[in-house]
Amino acid sequence: MSVDYKKLLEKIDKQIEEGPFKDNWESLSKYQVPDWYKDIKFGIFIHWGVYSAAAYANEWYPRNMYIKDSDEYKHHIETYGPHKDFGYKDYIPMLTGANFDADKWLKLFEDCKAQYMVPVAEHHDGFQMYASEISEWNAAKMGPHKDIIGELMNAADKTSVVFGVSSHRIEHWWFLGHGREFESDIKGEFERGHIYWPSMEEPDTHFNTTPANPPTAEYMEDWLIRTCEIVDRFHPAILYFDWWIEIEALRPYLKKALAYYYNAMAKIGRMGVVNYKHDEILQGCAVPTVERGQFADIKPYVWQTDTSTCFNSWGYTVNNRYKEPQDIVCDLVDVVSKNGRMLLNIGPKPDGTITDEETAILQNIGKWLSVGSEGLYGCHTYKVFGEGPLKIEEGMFKDAEAKVFSSKDFRFTVNKGNIYVYALGNSEDGIYRIETFGRKNADDSPKYLGRILKVVLPGTQEEGKLDKELAFEMRDDALEIKCDKKSRYPLVFKLEVL
Repeated sequence: MSVDYKKLLEKIDKQIEEGPFKDNWESLSKYQVPDWYKDIKFGIFIHWGVYSAAAYANEWYPRNMYIKDSDEYKHHIETYGPHKDFGYKDYIPMLTGANFDADKWLKLFEDCKAQYMVPVAEHHDGFQMYASEISEWNAAKMGPHKDIIGELMNAADKTSVVFGVSSHRIEHWWFLGHGREFESDIKGEFERGHIYWPSMEEPDTHFNTTPANPPTAEYMEDWLIRTCEIVDRFHPAILYFDWWIEIEALRPYLKKALAYYYNAMAKIGRMGVVNYKHDEILQGCAVPTVERGQFADIKPYVWQTDTSTCFNSWGYTVNNRYKEPQDIVCDLVDVVSKNGRMLLNIGPKPDGTITDEETAILQNIGKWLSVGSEGLYGCHTYKVFGEGPLKIEEGMFKDAEAKVFSSKDFRFTVNKGNIYVYALGNSEDGIYRIETFGRKNADDSPKYLGRILKVVLPGTQEEGKLDKELAFEMRDDALEIKCDKKSRYPLVFKLEVL
C-alpha cells in the first residue's frame, strides 16, 4: 500500500495552524467540556478484534502467546502448533463477523438505556477494525471483510446513542516484540503498515515515562497519522486513548493529536471529548478516566470510569467470569454521585454476536435504568456524594470483587428540582435512616434546613403502578423513610422539596 506520509503530516500541521486550537498546553487549556457530555452517565465500551477469535485468557493474548512458558504460549502450541507455522496473524480469518449486525447491537444498547458507545478502533495488536488507507491489515480487507467501525457509526446515527471510538495503538510498539525471542512468525523485518511492524522490545515497566527504548519518530508519526485518520473518517464525539500515551517522547505528537481533533470538531460545529488515564494530559484539557476503579469522593471535574462486564477480560473468552448486573448498577450510582459516568465494556464473539450473558446483563441494567435514570441522567452532584459504612478504595483495578453495600449506604444526586437518594442495600425492617438529611448533628449544628414536602418511590419500579408516596419523618438525627419494597437493585427515593 503506497502512503504519502509526508503529505499527511503536512495536512495535520495545516489544520492545526488554521484552527482555534494549537499544539501547546496554553492553547489546549481553553478547552471546555461540552454540556452534552456532562449530562450523559452510562455508555458501552466494545473490545472486539482478532484476540476475540483466540478467545483465551484475555485480550492480551497476542502478547502473551509469544512469552515462552506462559499459559497462553502453552495453550497456543497445544491447540495450533508451533508459532512459526501458526502465529497471531493466522487468527485473522477466524474473526469472521458472520453474524455481525450493527443495527442489532444498537437496538440492544438503546434498550439498556445506554447514552453513548465507544468501540475499539485499533487495539494493541495493531489490527484496525475499520477501512483504512494507512494499512491493509484491517477488518475491511481481512477477517470479517467489513468496515466494522463505519457500520457502527452509521447504525448509531439512526439512534440517540452518541458515537465515539478508542485507539490503543501506541502500545503496539512493543506488544508483539516477544515473538522475536524465539523461532516464530515474527522473526525478520517488516515494512511499515504490517501488523508485525515494528515488534520492539517491551519496557521493564509500563509506567516509566522515559523508557530505555522509546518509540522512534517514524513510529510516533505513524501513530499520529492513524489517530487523525480516525478523526477524519468518523468525527467521533468521544476519542478515547488508552495508557502509554504518557511517555515523554510522545508529548509533541499527543498535543498535535488533541489540537487536530478539537479543530476538526470545531470545523463541523461540535465540541468533542478526549478520554485519557493517569496524568497523560494536562488537567482541564480533556476528561480523565479511571480503569476498573472509582474515586472515593466527589471530584470538582467531570470524569469517567471504564470497567467491564467480566472480571477477567475486556475481550471475549470461553471462560469469562461475568459480574452480577445489580453490582454494576451500584457502582454506576456511586460513580455518578461523584461527578462521574460509567463506560461499561462488552466483548462480542468472533462471529459478531454478543454473548447471552452480556445480553442479559445489559437488559437487566436497562430495566433498572427505566426508573433509576430519573435521578441520574442529566443530574448534578449534591454537596456530599452520600453516606454509609462501606468505603470505596480509590484508584485503578479495584473491581476484582463485588462490593457489599448495606441498608446504611446511600448515594445522592440533584435533578429536575428534586433530591434523589439511592439506597444501595435493603433494610430488613423497611426503615431507611439517612443522617445527611437530619435536622441537627450531635453538637446541635444544622445538617439540613430545607423542607421536604414529599418522598416518592417512582412508580415504574413496580410495573403498571404510579408513583408511590412514602411515609417519612424529619428527625434531628436523620430522615427516616418507610419503604417495604425489597430489591437486589438500588431503591430510588425522590425527595420533593419546598
